[in-house]
Amino acid sequence: MCSVPVIAEAVQDRLQVAAIDFGTTYSGYAFSFLGDFKEDPLKIITNNWLVSSSSAVSLKTPSCILFDPEGNFHSFGFEAEDKYADLAADENHFKWFYFKRFKMLLYEQKKLTRDIKLKDDKGLTLSAMKVFSEGIRYLKDHLIMTSEEKGVGLRFEEVHWVLTVPAIWNDSAKQFMREAAIEAGIDTKHLSLALEPEAASLFCKYLPVEKVEGNDGESRISSFAPGKKYLVLDAGGGTVDITVHETQPDGTIRELYKANGGPWGGTKIDEAFQAFLEDVAGVDTMEIFMKDHKEDYLSLFREFEIKKKTFGSDLHAGQRITFRLPVTIHETYRIARGGDFRRSLMMKQDLQDQITFTGDKLRVQPRQVEQMFEKTCDKIVSHLKDIFSKPQVSGTEAILMVGGFSESMMLQRYIRDNFPGMRIIIPEDAGLAVLKGAVIFGHNPKAIVSRAAKYTYGIRMYKTFDRNIHPESKKVILDGVEKCDYCFDIHVTEGQEVQIGEEFGEKSYVPSTRSQTKIALNVYTSDKTNPLFVDESGCTNIGKLDVDMSDIEKYEDRNILVKMKYGDTELGVEAKIVKTSQILKASLNFLG
Repeated sequence: MCSVPVIAEAVQDRLQVAAIDFGTTYSGYAFSFLGDFKEDPLKIITNNWLVSSSSAVSLKTPSCILFDPEGNFHSFGFEAEDKYADLAADENHFKWFYFKRFKMLLYEQKKLTRDIKLKDDKGLTLSAMKVFSEGIRYLKDHLIMTSEEKGVGLRFEEVHWVLTVPAIWNDSAKQFMREAAIEAGIDTKHLSLALEPEAASLFCKYLPVEKVEGNDGESRISSFAPGKKYLVLDAGGGTVDITVHETQPDGTIRELYKANGGPWGGTKIDEAFQAFLEDVAGVDTMEIFMKDHKEDYLSLFREFEIKKKTFGSDLHAGQRITFRLPVTIHETYRIARGGDFRRSLMMKQDLQDQITFTGDKLRVQPRQVEQMFEKTCDKIVSHLKDIFSKPQVSGTEAILMVGGFSESMMLQRYIRDNFPGMRIIIPEDAGLAVLKGAVIFGHNPKAIVSRAAKYTYGIRMYKTFDRNIHPESKKVILDGVEKCDYCFDIHVTEGQEVQIGEEFGEKSYVPSTRSQTKIALNVYTSDKTNPLFVDESGCTNIGKLDVDMSDIEKYEDRNILVKMKYGDTELGVEAKIVKTSQILKASLNFLG
């Protein structure tokens, strides 16, 4: 697939907006109509997902996807989980492809390519582009099918789609998601990417007082008043996304500090629970249990997922926390280790005072549960303290907690205890704030008026060699002229405030040789404000800017002006001929 230029469109009223929140642990969709949006921006339709064969419903479905042995899409979400557990129970799952929590690949893999592979839980590989695009296609088709069944009148040709992405993602991850959505049947002209903490911020601006939990009644409204600064803590399953916003007099939002965060989401607590069980039962026991009793393993972690939100204030009371362990763990332990699970546990010196058994219930001292959260919550708190020390965020009065992990009482307790002077704001259904906010963003993308550049962006170029500035090692001869290679030609500086869609940093470039009919400019980022060369530490080659000049006959006319378009959720570009102002075909490609 070729690179996809980002389409700069004149924002006009969108009759129907549908948002897909493709999360690390859970995914969902929502939509609304223009008439409803103008009447009440919070009139947003979501879907209730049936949890397995039970009567329980969920506002999102797990981000799990299943492919058959031929690599064809089979199912997504709860349906994929249950089908895979059934296959495993009959030992028929070995050739099926089962992926869960795969979104983190796009954060962890700093150099993405279109042909990158994903490994499933058994080590089988499949194209990541296929996995993501089929997941998006399922959610898109499910939305359309559900709207038809309910007779709500959604028309595919009139829908503008919004796909949520973490603000801390790099440009290649954003492009990967756009191309996956195109592969899933969404026209690039009818697609926007929304940064998750921004979407949540837009949603919370409209919430009535009774829908927001704060640590004092009055602050819940005043925190979003014009001139107020607040930090958005978007704690999801995989990542924690943080931005600092200021409400403008006209109600729009300005970003004060560049998007930041890290891989400290709710899945880290699941990993800590897994490590705890491995300590209790043994790594070998848990490996066999996970492999041979997938249905019980799935149920155990589903129950933990619900329960982990409630751990918090009750731990201070000193009462033990109860986990129901499937009987198959005891059986697996007997097979793996040849002894009784309960009796052997009582013999472990480090755990005998911490854990007791009552029937099939494992009862744990509060300190053991707190330790599952400690490392992750400490990292979040430490990062927040670092941000609050920055001069750009001075005067910030509130922390807005959104995302599924923000529903955790333990995380809420950590934030309150460490930032006693801050107003802590938690909207009702914090896990849906991003999804519903993405719909609002789709209707009103100009609600975010400026962003702070995450990096210094620039182009690698040749400059006339200057012995007073340039090292001899970088000198090259081009068409008989001394040039300096590897120069960092800056377009925008890290931390610089950029208005949405702002075009600046127009720079002139010429082909390095007379025979060139295309220019492929290497685009770099740096964490420094004023890098001189692209091979300095902190500089990264993120992709190419391709400009086609094949229609320009004379070399003298191949002097072009290139300007980057910053401030939007995706980087844009425009190129034109200096002499005639003719617009040239230009595209950014961040995927190898």
